[in-house]
Amino acid sequence: MARYSGIGGKSPRITGPLMRFVRISLALVFAALAAASSSAGNKPDRRSYTAAVTPGAKALIEDRLVALDARLAGDDQRTRFILDLNRKVELAAFTLIDPYRVIVDLPEVAFDLPAAAGRKGQGLVSAYRYGLFAPGRARIVLDATGPVAIDKAFVLEGLEDQPARLVVDLVKTDREAFIKNAAIEKRTESIASPAPSARKTDRETPAASDGLPVIVIDPGHGGLDSGAIAPSGEEEKAIALAVALRLREKLEHTGRFRVVLTRSDDTFVPLAERVRVARSNQAALMISIHADSISRNEGEARGASIYTVSNKASDKEAARLAEKENKADLIAGIDLSGQNDDVVGILYDLTHRETKNFSGQFARTLAAEIKSAALLNRDTLRSAGFIVLKAPDVPSVLLELGFLSNPEDVKMLASEAWRDQVADAMTGAVQSFFATRVAAGGNR
Repeated sequence: MARYSGIGGKSPRITGPLMRFVRISLALVFAALAAASSSAGNKPDRRSYTAAVTPGAKALIEDRLVALDARLAGDDQRTRFILDLNRKVELAAFTLIDPYRVIVDLPEVAFDLPAAAGRKGQGLVSAYRYGLFAPGRARIVLDATGPVAIDKAFVLEGLEDQPARLVVDLVKTDREAFIKNAAIEKRTESIASPAPSARKTDRETPAASDGLPVIVIDPGHGGLDSGAIAPSGEEEKAIALAVALRLREKLEHTGRFRVVLTRSDDTFVPLAERVRVARSNQAALMISIHADSISRNEGEARGASIYTVSNKASDKEAARLAEKENKADLIAGIDLSGQNDDVVGILYDLTHRETKNFSGQFARTLAAEIKSAALLNRDTLRSAGFIVLKAPDVPSVLLELGFLSNPEDVKMLASEAWRDQVADAMTGAVQSFFATRVAAGGNR
């Protein structure tokens, strides 16, 4: 048991995490039993229980990698991050600079952690995030308070009533040493990191030749990037995805459009990848869906806003929001230090004035349609330098549905009926926009 001791030498009980894993396991067992009962058409007797559980539920219980609990220990000289798991796995750990971050890559993990896990730091870690980073791959990002070095990173086998345990020990260092270590770790990261699975996503679907306009719907954030979080716990990434899925359903139901999502589950997608999806699918329109949050005058900021891209922000709030949204890649632990200037340039260069004009036209159409379903912010139409809107050949808008910092907006954003109304209004806006383009002789 000594090998499980924290920095202070304590060996805390972890019956809570183990109980959560037991609940997950039992839920899978009962699901298998229910399925077996349904397929048989009657209630299984006691002799059928083993047969019902063994092939399906048992495999799920044993194969699914689950994170049960996480915690920090230590001080501003040495800090330990601990993650309890249901079984041992391989990990890759490395550091990134500006800001100082420690990255831990794992195979795909189901994070069964408390909702507030990671929001408060300790010692050398100010906060941490976790979630799916790519298909088949999970990531944990530890925000460091300053330059740190990874002293140890390992995973212990489970022992008796203790789970498997991932441990990352950090020690304080200086910037020069941090940069040197980060360079060494970067060279080995691609070798040590778990390889993504071959699972395809709908954003990789080849473009169809049916002649229908392609609409790319971009639910903001995802995976270990939650976006804004309401005081009551609602997350921007979940709200954006729920509205996006509903919008896809309604657009496809019209039979007039082909719809591609940049993400259809709780997975992180880099900003440049979102733009690439729109361009590679030759999208006729891209709609990025978000929800805002603001710390100042929380009770006053309300309602939806629609943004188009501009090199100069229309106002301070638009500039603030663009700066926040453009940090998504940093939040997810992506190394941007070696990004090619030519790549950055093509994202920022609006080479087609027509694209900008069409973006503005759709923004106005969307504002006119959505006001019947959603409260509009007093500054409805805005512009700023959002990276995700900078495909030079795809008309694009970013819709902020409301403010998660406002209790009244949160009630609406969490309402299934409200989401349905908003998706209806957005569908109407898309139809009106393309009807106008066809009448004007547009080819998409």
